[in-house]
Amino acid sequence: MGGLLVLLTRPWTMHILWNLSHNGPQRFGVLRRQVEGISARVLTERLRTLEEQGFIFRHYQPTIPPAVTYGITDRMKDIEKILRQLEALARKWHTEPALSQRKETAATAPHARN
Repeated sequence: MGGLLVLLTRPWTMHILWNLSHNGPQRFGVLRRQVEGISARVLTERLRTLEEQGFIFRHYQPTIPPAVTYGITDRMKDIEKILRQLEALARKWHTEPALSQRKETAATAPHARN
């Protein structure tokens, strides 16, 4: 399990997987624009690692210019379920006040006296 967590927690990895899982197969340039802030070098490294581990596929078309498309594999679909759960949790937490805000509100709220 440690190897999987190390892979998934590397910078940009979850962004790449989430994007491919939600938007379907994409070419390198489109994926790079979708994952804002990532360099071409880092994106290339992450894509190679994810392909080696069987989470994504790389489809090469010998056109001019060459077209390379990346997408998720069946193996990734197992993790996709977890990504969707994390997304739902993030949406839920986004609508809830942060814990620090709740503590401040509780500290300043008038207390009922018995």
